[in-house]
Amino acid sequence: MKLIKAENYETMSKEVARQVISRIKENPKLNLGLATGSTPIGLYKNLIEDHRENGTSYKQIHTFNLDEYIGIPRKDPNSYHYFMRKNLFDHIDIALDQTHIPNGTANGLEAECQSYESMIKEQGGIDLQILGIGQNGHIGFNEPGTPFDSRTHVIKLAESTIKANSRFFDSLDDVPTRAITMGIASIMESKEIFLLISGASKAEALARLMNGEVSEDFPASVLKNHQNITIFADEEALKLL
Repeated sequence: MKLIKAENYETMSKEVARQVISRIKENPKLNLGLATGSTPIGLYKNLIEDHRENGTSYKQIHTFNLDEYIGIPRKDPNSYHYFMRKNLFDHIDIALDQTHIPNGTANGLEAECQSYESMIKEQGGIDLQILGIGQNGHIGFNEPGTPFDSRTHVIKLAESTIKANSRFFDSLDDVPTRAITMGIASIMESKEIFLLISGASKAEALARLMNGEVSEDFPASVLKNHQNITIFADEEALKLL
């Protein structure tokens, strides 16, 4: 694992964006795996700024998001469909039919999981996957105990994840308890992975990732087995290393 240290969140976001843009210029047909949550917002802001100022094009890019809540309509402000349009897609030249996010309101959730997995494979797999990490080590919504050989599936969210995500909702009771997530094996098949870690609240998770053993009890630990992963972390996240 390669570790790139940044002074703060802003410089970290700029460096991740710089490297994402370089990958797009190398391969204008890049299949890009995307994440939601607060950590990648700075990356997306920098990608939008670069698109406006330098014209980096996304016309041939296909994106695949890691996950989506179950039971929230796409147009709901708390859905990840809405998040991605607000924070990236509506501000760059990407066709929406080239952006892929699991459908959390599908009638058949298992069929939706299989369809999403097939879509990734049919497109040729993910070239570059953006990841964050949960305080309990989850990647995507793969909570502790998720098998390393898991594919896109329905997951029951851990109480700690529900509590962490409640900051985006009016109340704790409004937070969905289930989600569709790309599986750990699906994530690990990405040709390259960028893991973004920011803030003191993630310092313990980063320290465990770097110094702990590989175990399904800490899903992110599987990333140690990936051949092409770069971790971007700011000083707050690095304070226990």
